[in-house]
Amino acid sequence: MDNSAAQVIQLRAGVESDGRRLDEFLAARLDWLSRMRIATLLARGACTVNKTTAHAGQRLKAGDILEIALEEDAPNSMTPEPLPLDVVYEDAHLLVVNKPAGMLVHPTRGVKTGTLANALVYHLNQLLISSFGLPFERQGALNPESKIENPQPFIRPGLVHRLDRATSGLLVVAKGQRALSILSRHFHQRLVEKRYLALVRGCPPEDAFEINAPIGRDDEAQPKWRVLESGRHAETRVRVLERKAGLSLVELEPVTGRTNQLRIHCAHVGYPIVGDEWRDGGAATRLCLHAARLAFHHPRGGDWMEFTSPPPEEMRRLLDEEHAARESGDGGGS
Repeated sequence: MDNSAAQVIQLRAGVESDGRRLDEFLAARLDWLSRMRIATLLARGACTVNKTTAHAGQRLKAGDILEIALEEDAPNSMTPEPLPLDVVYEDAHLLVVNKPAGMLVHPTRGVKTGTLANALVYHLNQLLISSFGLPFERQGALNPESKIENPQPFIRPGLVHRLDRATSGLLVVAKGQRALSILSRHFHQRLVEKRYLALVRGCPPEDAFEINAPIGRDDEAQPKWRVLESGRHAETRVRVLERKAGLSLVELEPVTGRTNQLRIHCAHVGYPIVGDEWRDGGAATRLCLHAARLAFHHPRGGDWMEFTSPPPEEMRRLLDEEHAARESGDGGGS
């Protein structure tokens, strides 16, 4: 490949790396690169060992000289960006953040920057960035002949769970593989408590009820995810907190975690979430769905931790404005 437009990083395999797979060596030494990107670089011949193009499973020998060419790729989830980040809690093992509505959790094919992942990488690696600047992967920090010692290893944020772009609220992020593995297992085993606040159209007569409706994917329809008899079991618990002139503030507990479950279930029983572009016929500036409570066992020590986040001002304002409009008669009769 033509490496004229690429930055070439040179590494030397030490005695401790004798017999190690090339891809594993690179993942450990270039820990700011994702394993997917390393695999892609190796597949397109961007790495040589002793001047010979190498493959992922090649075993290294002590003293081998490696060169890997990094092209000026588009930004990805490991590209740090100094974006505003609402950190609710942080310690050596994890942090809890409050994601705003409209922010993607990680980059997609169409959106490469401005995501929560980019903000987290910057936040978690500020000491490294302050020492080597941006983009820090192109500085002396990665030069094996450099006399500068890395002030700390690169910290890769572990995204334990997700929120849709339009949904705001609490997320827990792991700082290391051990914390990520433990928290992921707890989520899978449903040892985590999650509660959402939503503003819905209509006023359910019951103060508390459950929605049980299977959710599946129908590629012939829009939206594709919907209630289907052939779908997977899905269960949501609903508690009505407030009713005001055609709108209700509800607490939603997703017992299961299907794609778009809360939006689908609320619309299925006749109470669509305000701002749902596919299911709400009214006009709203945002999806009125907020991850308001998150509780889990700390991955080190097991202490039970609880976090809450009040509903965004937009949700409260919409509820009050709708009530005021109904009271004045501008919004129609009750």
